[in-house]
Amino acid sequence: MVSFWSSVFWASIFVFGLLIFFHELGHFTIAKLVGIKVHEFSLGFGPKIAGFLRGETRYNIRLFPLGGFVRMAGMDPEEEDFESEKRGFNKKSVLQRISVILAGPLMNFVLAALLLAVIFLFQGVPVFAPKVDGLVPGQPAERAGIAMGDKILAIDGKKIESWEELKRKIDNSPGKKVNLLIQRDGKELNITVVPAPQKDGLGKIGIYPGHELKKVGPVGALAAGASKTVEFSVLIIDFIGRMITGQERPDLGGPVRVVWEISKAVELGFIPLLTLAALLSINLGLFNLFPIPALDGSRILFLIIERFRGRPVDPRKENYIHMVGFGLLLMLIVVITYNDILQLL
Repeated sequence: MVSFWSSVFWASIFVFGLLIFFHELGHFTIAKLVGIKVHEFSLGFGPKIAGFLRGETRYNIRLFPLGGFVRMAGMDPEEEDFESEKRGFNKKSVLQRISVILAGPLMNFVLAALLLAVIFLFQGVPVFAPKVDGLVPGQPAERAGIAMGDKILAIDGKKIESWEELKRKIDNSPGKKVNLLIQRDGKELNITVVPAPQKDGLGKIGIYPGHELKKVGPVGALAAGASKTVEFSVLIIDFIGRMITGQERPDLGGPVRVVWEISKAVELGFIPLLTLAALLSINLGLFNLFPIPALDGSRILFLIIERFRGRPVDPRKENYIHMVGFGLLLMLIVVITYNDILQLL
């Protein structure tokens, strides 16, 4: 048991550290590219436990691994030195500053795509297969005698290799007899089915597709990782929209919930842990884009306002708003953590 929770601890450090590192690396990299002086790149908050100085930037690891920051010249309105006047964040154009802020969340999407690409490279890309993984009761497939686990080899005498080929033929055959060559328990069967016409004019027989893993190379894995990152992002945004409109029950989790999910992933293996890290990275990227004070989305909003006004919002007032927002976020995290503990107990 001690060994298991030790594994969970190090897995949590790995996941949190990876998410935070990539997020802050985005801010850091673009800041350097546009010529901003970076005082500090830190992973974690609280007391420093390790660090070193390289060039003009100090790189630190701090005690509490639940965040991180990149401290740039010109972000503190009280800061007064020569570098802040020449190479401060506040001296750069609005578009340059937006790019610095936006790079953090974008790097979380990049991380998710890379993690998924690694999974797909070693495991294969999941694709729909011409197999029957489920039946809709009372629909033509069930009435014709098609069963769970059947593999469809050919349709009207033409061999098929993919679910898309099968779907295309069924869609285009409403009300017409279709002959399917089925493989079941090592035997081949011919079954005739008549797709039921739908309101959209397409035919349906009422089966759910099976899945299989398709081997791909590095380029294919990267493309699939990027595609799945976009797909997951759209699904999460849709779910958030449904929560806001009351169509879905709110489902929020804090650090305790995340660690609990990590513990379950550790039991399943390294691939499930990478999958969870990818999903958490997408969530972190999306969350940081919300226009909530203290988050990157809010800072971008202030910069957009500056672009249209032609002058910046008073830095002291903006910092005060972010400080209040940060306090409210901490309170929300406390409430969510309390609820997470109650649910786990």
